[in-house]
Amino acid sequence: MLKEFTPVDTAAVAKESYRLQTRNDLDPLMERIGDARYVLLGEATHGTHEYYTWRAEISKRLIREKGFSFIAVEGDWPDCFEINRWVKEYPGAGGTIKDVLHQFDRWPTWMWANWEIAALAQWLQQHNSNLAPNRKVGFYGLDVYSLWESIEIIVDYLEKEDPATAAYARKAVDCFEPYGEEESYASAISAMAPSCKEEVLKLLQEVRLKAPRYDSDPEAGLNAEMNALVTANAEKYYRTMASFHGNSWNVRDLHMVETLNALMQYHGPDAKVIVWEHNTHIGDARATSMPDRGLLNVGQLVREQHKPEEVVLVGFGSYQGSVIAGRSWGAPMKKMEVPAAKEHSVEEILHAASPENKLLIFDNKPTLQDVFGSWLGHRAIGVVYNPESERGNYVPTKLTSRYDAFLYLDKTQALHPLRLHPDSHLTPETFPFGI
Repeated sequence: MLKEFTPVDTAAVAKESYRLQTRNDLDPLMERIGDARYVLLGEATHGTHEYYTWRAEISKRLIREKGFSFIAVEGDWPDCFEINRWVKEYPGAGGTIKDVLHQFDRWPTWMWANWEIAALAQWLQQHNSNLAPNRKVGFYGLDVYSLWESIEIIVDYLEKEDPATAAYARKAVDCFEPYGEEESYASAISAMAPSCKEEVLKLLQEVRLKAPRYDSDPEAGLNAEMNALVTANAEKYYRTMASFHGNSWNVRDLHMVETLNALMQYHGPDAKVIVWEHNTHIGDARATSMPDRGLLNVGQLVREQHKPEEVVLVGFGSYQGSVIAGRSWGAPMKKMEVPAAKEHSVEEILHAASPENKLLIFDNKPTLQDVFGSWLGHRAIGVVYNPESERGNYVPTKLTSRYDAFLYLDKTQALHPLRLHPDSHLTPETFPFGI
């Protein structure tokens, strides 16, 4: 897909870019967002400090200046709902944000149990403190992985609040009980064991029907419905993953959009959402090589479902630095060096233009459209990373079609997991609390 490289006028690229050093330098992005209701913020890795802190600054401005309703992230619903309860100061929400984040125990824990999220959560709680309950800004997870946690939450809640519907939940539990873990369930499916599809769909139908009546705890109905949705779609996800048919990636991203749509409906016709996910989810898949493999993603689906002026996709990338990741799935988290971007990639071109942070807004920028409207490699690092084979982590991309705007951060540092004490040189703005 990538063609022979054409020399780039790097001076013109630099001229059409905006400087990016302080929160005030985000003004052009705020103007570009305008009255959009869906702002999707990406990241090129799941373990980079600056991606989290710049997304936090953008989110704060959107909340303060444009009245955004909630943040939805690439995280599990049950864990993120506990952050939501804490930032809204619901009864029994827990002591400190550190206590809440220590509950995140599914690998990769560092994605949300980190000091950067702790700082954002404290800001959200302070922002919410003087607002009416229906105006408080929420924090929710969109992902599909929490099958067992969601089943457990549903059963515990329904046993107390809705014994009739709890009968459906118990049937789902009885179905899943022999498997015990997600991996063994997937293995059983591949060995032609009966699936639990019928039971979880019945549960979802009943919970959706009765969710408006669940009002003993703030957002109880929403929590019950979303956990039921996770249960239904997680069953489908693991069943698809274990088979030779279908595509588990698509099941996952379709679930995240279904959850997002349910949250928007719950928050009302004037709701606005900020989404935090990896570039591979929020950047329009149609501007990458993903369609060649039959893949779609969240960014594509949100664009297809809404008017162009309602959706803004913002990508992120960097030239070099360090990152938190594991060398294999489930491996211990480790700080790793990210080498300089490969030649003729998006990141290398922006570094050559000037080795400093930049904001790119693609509208009415002829040089940016010319350079980044063609196929270029764009780095993507996941939770599993091996620096020695890093040159394979580049996605063929038409950057100006994949995103509406792009934050380039020349040199970045690793995220700060909660289970590691932050370095002493970290700024008070990032960590404004004494822990």
